[in-house]
Amino acid sequence: MKLFLLTCLLAFAGNLSAQEKKTSFETADPPLSKTKHTVVINGKTMAYTATAGFHVLRKENGEPRAKMFFIAYTADGINDVSRRPITFAFNGGPGSSSVWLHMGALGPRRIEMTSFGSATKPPYKVVDNEYSWLSETDLVFIDPVMTGYSRPEEGIDKKEFTGFQEDIESVGQFIYQYTSRNLRWSSPKFLAGESYGTTRAAGLSGHLQDRYGMYLNGIVLISAVLNFATGDFYKGHDLPYALFLPTYAAMGWFHKKVTAYPDLKTLLKEAERFALNEYSTALMKGDLLTLNEKQNIATKLSQLTGLSSDYLLKTNLRIEDYRFTKELLRNEGKTVGRLDGRFTSVDYDDAGEAYEFDPSYNAAIYGPYTTAVNDHLRRVLKFESDLPYEILTGRVRPWNYNNVQNQFLNVAETLRSAMTKNPHLKVLITNGYYDMATPYFATDYTVNHMFLSPALKQNISQTFYEAGHMMYIHQPSLVQFKKDVDDFYRNALK
Repeated sequence: MKLFLLTCLLAFAGNLSAQEKKTSFETADPPLSKTKHTVVINGKTMAYTATAGFHVLRKENGEPRAKMFFIAYTADGINDVSRRPITFAFNGGPGSSSVWLHMGALGPRRIEMTSFGSATKPPYKVVDNEYSWLSETDLVFIDPVMTGYSRPEEGIDKKEFTGFQEDIESVGQFIYQYTSRNLRWSSPKFLAGESYGTTRAAGLSGHLQDRYGMYLNGIVLISAVLNFATGDFYKGHDLPYALFLPTYAAMGWFHKKVTAYPDLKTLLKEAERFALNEYSTALMKGDLLTLNEKQNIATKLSQLTGLSSDYLLKTNLRIEDYRFTKELLRNEGKTVGRLDGRFTSVDYDDAGEAYEFDPSYNAAIYGPYTTAVNDHLRRVLKFESDLPYEILTGRVRPWNYNNVQNQFLNVAETLRSAMTKNPHLKVLITNGYYDMATPYFATDYTVNHMFLSPALKQNISQTFYEAGHMMYIHQPSLVQFKKDVDDFYRNALK
């Protein structure tokens, strides 16, 4: 009997020790770096706390799956944090860190660019951001797994995170746990995503509701892509050709290849009308078009885009984005940007089908933003890591779209459902006229095909800027962007 009791006590002690280890294991995240700062926004000085570090994503049994890196900025001196909005922000790619929104527009520090949006002379300069969103909301910048410093734990396959549904679940888990640990359930909650980050944000609008019961107050979609059918060029799939046309027209106008219209807005109105009517009909008719009809469509396309009628006829009246970047200024020996069509560069020769690199990325923003975030993290936020901070990486590839096999991903339907369940959810979509990565007219098409009730459609507002994908690199657009976002937050919280 004594031997039996001793065995039971030893077994209990062993189980208790294991339980203690498990509890400690579950809560032992790496230490965070916390620093204090001030910034002047809208003429007022704000004190804030910056927190940078890893949040460990775990299975329910406590086993770690990944370390997700984040940077949070929270206003100091707030008596009732439940009244202070909080915004979770991220970029896209997929494969992009949050550096662009973080160091370009939303955060309290930003990279200094020229007024046009070009890079200054290296090594570049980081300055206080008087246009930061911190005046309206606390900010949490999230780097999804395989971007920034975020990585899977040893022995965990990256495939657990590198896919549409996998990404939604991991980022959703982070948002849920951050909200819980920091006592922000009573705070008004917002998402802000750019590019594929808008895809993620729309997906999260449904996931956070359905999985965690977390209902949002607002979502800011910056350069949105919600329905992939609007932007993917495939033979036999004609929709993108019509939706890209107004952006081609804007770029042709900017580079003075389209001269028959007195201003950009007049040109865009005509390009939109033509895209919705004669051009869409011509694309649908295909080889049923007569030679005379083809010539008439080519002539009109030439007037709107600046490309020659001869070239347009050779493309079967179908202009793919990569071809446009090379063809528009081919006779001048220049290429134009995809992210921002205002930018130009030169290639090895002028005979190619597409540019060698995007002048609005490689020659304009990649170097400055990389410098900005690496300097800011170490020198200002006092966070150190020898890992390379992955700005925009292909390491997330292949990206898993198994949830939509044999169809285009369309998270506009997820957003529609979320807005229907939560009729207080407000959405702001911001667009750049010279953005060929996520053309504004494709976003118009998507919104107009959500088939929201009239009352709910009023919850979606759009703004437009004479800039590109990252409209905030353009100083006049950044100023207007800040005003538009401030108005959105204030209206969403009424």
